[in-house]
Amino acid sequence: MIMNKLKKRIACFSVLMAIVLTGCGNNDDDSDLIGNWIKKSSFDGPARSSAVCFVIGKYAYIATGYTGDEYLDDLWAYNADGDYWEQKADFTGAARSSASGFQLDGKGYIGLGYDGTNRLKDFYEYNPASNVWTQKADFGGTARYAAVGFQVGGKAYFGTGYDGNYQKDFYKYNATDNTWTQVNGFSGNKRRNAAVFTIGSKAYLGTGVNNNVNQVDFWEFDPATELWTAKKDLDEEDSYSIIRSNACGFAMSGLGYFACGENSRSIWEYNPLTDKWKERSLLEGSVRSDAIGFSIDETRGFILLGRNGTNYFDDLWEFKPLQESDDED
Repeated sequence: MIMNKLKKRIACFSVLMAIVLTGCGNNDDDSDLIGNWIKKSSFDGPARSSAVCFVIGKYAYIATGYTGDEYLDDLWAYNADGDYWEQKADFTGAARSSASGFQLDGKGYIGLGYDGTNRLKDFYEYNPASNVWTQKADFGGTARYAAVGFQVGGKAYFGTGYDGNYQKDFYKYNATDNTWTQVNGFSGNKRRNAAVFTIGSKAYLGTGVNNNVNQVDFWEFDPATELWTAKKDLDEEDSYSIIRSNACGFAMSGLGYFACGENSRSIWEYNPLTDKWKERSLLEGSVRSDAIGFSIDETRGFILLGRNGTNYFDDLWEFKPLQESDDED
């Protein structure tokens, strides 16, 4: 009788310990995830969110944004090799946040956005050689903010966003004749605050919000045919936690990344050869949304700026996807 009671107590204790250990394994500790974040030179301008970025050579250019009190029109260049910032000529359009941008033929372009009162559709070119801005033809679609901008295959595009309604249209910009042409064929859902990255000759778009619902569809764009192809939805298999809005995207070494976003500092890596996602180590900085992601030489990836509620950030982080996480570097 005594031996039977002892066996029952041991069995109960074993079950209890299994439950405790299982619960411990479901926390947000990312100690088993690969990827290391290295803090770099903090942004020299005011802390902000909803800025816009384009990359020319080894320089990343960061412009506009919102501090929580003020809309901005400044421009800063980051030298990735030297790890330092230089202020450049102020953007000559209205101060704004949630603009869109891209690089095309060695020049930077910014347009769209919100100035605190109006949704915008004006569009500007920046020449880094002369440090001069030039206004170009207005965007071909409606005035809007929180759209995506990207360049792929030598062609540049703006699309999606919010103009009072959620949008899904795309327009191509021709710098030679300074014109916009609508590109049809996107079958995805309407959205704002989506994220995009380019790998080789293809662009990839996902996340964002439509009518307060985070979107799960994920798309590949081929500029050669101007066709969109649906890829595996973001809620399939184990990648459901990538679903978010206000994230940022970048690509390096043939892989794409979506990072941060509302209430998140997680980062997910996409392999276009397998159409699969893999979670990487959490950003070592604060949880944030409306951050900026960019890559240099397609081999170095960075995240900077953003906000968490009323807190605005000016930190810059470089991501090393193949290194073990080390919060001491």
